[in-house]
Amino acid sequence: MFGRAPKKSDNTKYYEILGVPNTASQDDLKKAYRKAAIKNHPDKGGDPEKFKELAQAYEVLSDPEKREIYDQYGEDALKEGMGGGGAHVDPFDIFSSFFGSSFGGGGGSSRGRRQRRGEDVVHPLKVSLEDLYNGTSKKLSLSRNVICSKCKGKGSKSGASMRCPGCQGSGMKVTIRQLGPSMIQQMQQPCNECKGTGESIKEKDRCPGCKGDKVVQEKKVLEVHVEKGMQHNQKITFPGEADEAPDTVTGDIVFVLQQKDHSKFKRKGDDLFYEHTLSLTEALCGFQFVLTHLDNRQLLIKSNPGEVVKPDQFKVINDEGMPMYQRPFMKGKVYIHFTVEFPDSLEPEQCKALEAVLPPKPTSKLTDMELDECEETTLHDVNNIEEEMRRKQAHAAQEAYEEDDEMPGGAQRVQCAQQ
Repeated sequence: MFGRAPKKSDNTKYYEILGVPNTASQDDLKKAYRKAAIKNHPDKGGDPEKFKELAQAYEVLSDPEKREIYDQYGEDALKEGMGGGGAHVDPFDIFSSFFGSSFGGGGGSSRGRRQRRGEDVVHPLKVSLEDLYNGTSKKLSLSRNVICSKCKGKGSKSGASMRCPGCQGSGMKVTIRQLGPSMIQQMQQPCNECKGTGESIKEKDRCPGCKGDKVVQEKKVLEVHVEKGMQHNQKITFPGEADEAPDTVTGDIVFVLQQKDHSKFKRKGDDLFYEHTLSLTEALCGFQFVLTHLDNRQLLIKSNPGEVVKPDQFKVINDEGMPMYQRPFMKGKVYIHFTVEFPDSLEPEQCKALEAVLPPKPTSKLTDMELDECEETTLHDVNNIEEEMRRKQAHAAQEAYEEDDEMPGGAQRVQCAQQ
């Protein structure tokens, strides 16, 4: 596994660092490391180099295979077996495995050795208004990275790794781009050789399961429960279901509800708005129609006897709106907005028949002589009053510009601008 056997060398240094004999049991090693690590922790004013040496010694002696090699051949044999320089040991990670990340004031090490958190994965989820009214479940198949089970996320058969030669173990590379004669731009980006890990694994040592990537892809089916009354843009979170990575707290998968437009209903909070057009006869003489609700119930909507509905009038039905989120037995309201459709024209006979039954017209207060002095006008249809006003304003602005050019001195200003 480690090639040829190296020459025998010093094999007592690690025991001396921990202050135990070479016959110490695993429990003795743990107790010695705990005591010395607390004493020498940098956050408690200890010696950082001593703290690092303690971690290195414990990391070797706590592994039966490494301890056997060390006892026989010493530290040099381990360095040679690990590809030169030995495996990378993080003293803060080893310390945290004993005491947790809250040691030293509840916030981890002052050097920021706190385990980083992976990014959340956000997916939009389109839902209909019926889904939000009735509630629904949707099964979604997603691919994500998980820690390789064969190497436990180490990336190699033995767990050995070297410092990446491309980034010198930092995980980042700095590139410089020339922007101009005396201007440069410096950019920092993850190293493409080690994918930002700072570690390099020899081809022959790479795990056959993940090819040294430490993670493999798996497909997982998540069942998303959309509860009654949920809102547009509301989030449904699956904690710890995002991509896994070594030494990283797994992020969440977050689904963001995206409500699709409905052909009949509009939603505002817990209320629903419904548009309905009445003929003039229905508005004056009464109406009834069937409204198909979002749960397919048929609601009979009708006017009261003798009631007249005016254009743009609203009517409301209580307790038939959207279910309230987490209180589904309580509902908002349904507002019905009525539009009245008038006929384009009436025959004289129809006008006489209507005048006979409708309230009388207001009598004119003008005398015949006063009427004779008035000038008659003609009314024209206007299709879009806003568009007509914009057109008038644009025409007035153009006329003002042309008048300004024709004023004395206008030609002089143009001439100066051309010089």
